Amino acid sequence: MKQNRFSKFAWGVLAYNVAVVVWGAYVRATGSGAGCGSHWPLCNGVVIPREPAIETIVEFSHRLTSGLAFLLVLGLFLWARRAYSKGHHVRLAAGGAMLFMISESLVGASLVLFEWVAGNISTARVVVMGVHLLNTFVLLAFIALAAWWSAGGKSFSLRNQGWVFGALLLGLVGVMVMSMAGSVTALGDTLFPSESLAQGLQQDFEASSHFLIRLRVWHPFVAVGVGAYLIFLAQQLNAARPGVFVNRASWALRILYVIQLGAGVLNLVLLVPVWMQLIHLLLAVLVWITLILLTAVTLAESSQPVTKPITIGAS
Repeated sequence: MKQNRFSKFAWGVLAYNVAVVVWGAYVRATGSGAGCGSHWPLCNGVVIPREPAIETIVEFSHRLTSGLAFLLVLGLFLWARRAYSKGHHVRLAAGGAMLFMISESLVGASLVLFEWVAGNISTARVVVMGVHLLNTFVLLAFIALAAWWSAGGKSFSLRNQGWVFGALLLGLVGVMVMSMAGSVTALGDTLFPSESLAQGLQQDFEASSHFLIRLRVWHPFVAVGVGAYLIFLAQQLNAARPGVFVNRASWALRILYVIQLGAGVLNLVLLVPVWMQLIHLLLAVLVWITLILLTAVTLAESSQPVTKPITIGAS
C-alpha cells in the first residue's frame, strides 16, 4: 500500500477518534458525565469553568477532545472533496464520516441535556447509549474505509458476491449486537458494582435486581457465540478469497478476538476496574475496525460469484 498525505491524515484521524471513544468510556466509568451539569455546549453555564471539580475537568476535557475530533473529520471531508472527483469511493466514505460525526455530536448532546449521565438508571439512557455506540462504530467504519481506499485499497461492488456478502454482513451485525450488549453490561457494572464475583453472579439471577444487572449476564454468551462465528468466518474467507490482505486481515481478526475474550474474562475476575474496562473497549473497537477492513479487502478481491460451500474443514 502506498501512503499519500491524505491517507496518512485519514489514519491519524481514525487513531484520534479511537482515543476519544476510549476517553468517553472513562467519563462514563468514573461517573463524570454530569461534570458540566445539564448544559451543552456550555459547561455549567460558562464557556470555560472556573475552579472546576475533578468530574468537571474530566467531562470538559472530553468535550474539548470531541470538538477537535469533529474538526478533524470536517477537515477529512473537505480535503476529500478537493482531492477526489464526485462519486469517488474515498469521497463517499469521507462524506459518510461527516454525516455520522454530526449525529454523534447530537447524540452526545442529548445525553447531557436530558441528564442521561452519571447515576441515571432509566431505560431511555440504555437505549440512547446503544444508539450512541452504534453511531460511533459506523463513524469509525467510514473513517477506516476512507483511509484504506486513499492508501490504494480497491473499491468493491456488492453484486455477484455469493454467500460472502451475507456471511460478512452477519458478522458485522453480530459484532454490533455484542458491543451494544457490552455497553449495557459496562453501565450496569458501573452503576451497580459488586464486592465479589460470587455476589455479582447472585445478583444477575435475582428477580428483584435492576434490569441492568439482569441483562449483563447475556453479554459473555453473546461474545463467545460471535467470536466462534468470526473465527470460522475468517477461515472460510481465507479459503474462498485467497489474497495477501485477506490473509493478513483474517488472521488479525482471529488473534484480536481471542485476546478480546481473554480480556473480558480478566475484566470479570477483577470486578471490572476502570483501566480494564478501557482496555476491553479498545480491543472491541480494534476488532470492529479489523472486521471492516477484512470486509473491504474480501469484497474487493473478486467480483465473481462464489459458489463454494462453507465447510468446517476448509483452510
